[in-house]
Amino acid sequence: MNSRHTDSHVLNRRAFTKAALLAGAAVASDAAAALAESPKRIRTGVIGCGSVSHSYLPVLAQCPYVELVSLCDIRPERARNQAERFKVAHHYPHIEAMLAGEPFDFLVDLTDMQEHEHLNRQALVAGKHVWSEKPIANSLQAGQELLRLAAEKKLRLWGAPITVQSPQFAFMARTLAQGALGRVAAAHAHYGHEGPNWSPFFYEKGGGSMPDLMVYNLTTLTGLLGPVKHVAAMLSIVTPERDLTGKGRIKVTEEDNAMVLLDHGRGVISHVQSGFNYFNPHGHDGSGERQHTVTIVGSGGFLGLVGYDWAPQGVDLATQKQPQMKRHATDAEGYIWQQGAALAAECLVTGRELLVTPEQALHVLEIITAARKSQETGQRIALTSAFRWPMAR
Repeated sequence: MNSRHTDSHVLNRRAFTKAALLAGAAVASDAAAALAESPKRIRTGVIGCGSVSHSYLPVLAQCPYVELVSLCDIRPERARNQAERFKVAHHYPHIEAMLAGEPFDFLVDLTDMQEHEHLNRQALVAGKHVWSEKPIANSLQAGQELLRLAAEKKLRLWGAPITVQSPQFAFMARTLAQGALGRVAAAHAHYGHEGPNWSPFFYEKGGGSMPDLMVYNLTTLTGLLGPVKHVAAMLSIVTPERDLTGKGRIKVTEEDNAMVLLDHGRGVISHVQSGFNYFNPHGHDGSGERQHTVTIVGSGGFLGLVGYDWAPQGVDLATQKQPQMKRHATDAEGYIWQQGAALAAECLVTGRELLVTPEQALHVLEIITAARKSQETGQRIALTSAFRWPMAR
């Protein structure tokens, strides 16, 4: 944590997260107004007012570092409805009108994943800092170009997910750094459900279960075990056609079932699986999951993340010295997956740096593209990207 960042900021962050979850649409209350007071607030525009915005906007509206000034959506009624709900003065039907309209400094991109790359580029060219839902680009090369553009213009670029920001990730990282597991050997992670039924983009080119679901586990495991050297994968389409609400029957062209092997070097191998054909008794939300979804084993111990890494419940640890499984890090400490843009705004205002980096986001993107190449060729694929590791907080 940045030495300039005091405990009051931590408490503030917990407060606005809690308020956002409780307040919902009641963002104009006196309590919310008092919470939003800050020496400086960054003028923020949000593009994409669909399903994900219902999770992001309450947090942004309560964030003491954010001033929401404009919303944008290609379906103007969605932007208008969210603007009315969250008391945002300006709304626009496309990014050109947004960039030419009410001035702002920070763009939050919540659009379909295929649109992120060109929208993020337009925002950077226009001089805006960017927080993007995953992925930040459609290829490693395009993502690297976005990073170069941001650096040239002295702008910041971040991408979801933020699993490395959770206290559960921090506990696992510390445990590994302390050598409590002995010689680390292997890890496994999984995330899946029966598939979204509200939009075709999940199943079209640029979509798939890996950039939508596996991206969380890939971020967590690379954060814990380090950048990946080689990838081998098997991908498939289990359900070739889908019936979507309001869209009818569509053809699935991207993987809805994925098994990926990762070589982290030093003998460490991990395996990640994801899919849109996984029955989950907790439903699409999955926040009620209480089983281990990320596990790491070594010569002297075992770590198991309870619940999904985007909504973790705690960490179970057993070692040779203490073989009885014990649960740790059960306090979320204000962490929620939808607070990434708010944390980025705090970074812009206060200088507090995040563990989330665009370099790691690009590395995860390269893993996904390498997995697809491995499926096409039957080969093990070498990776070229990396990021600063180990991570420490």
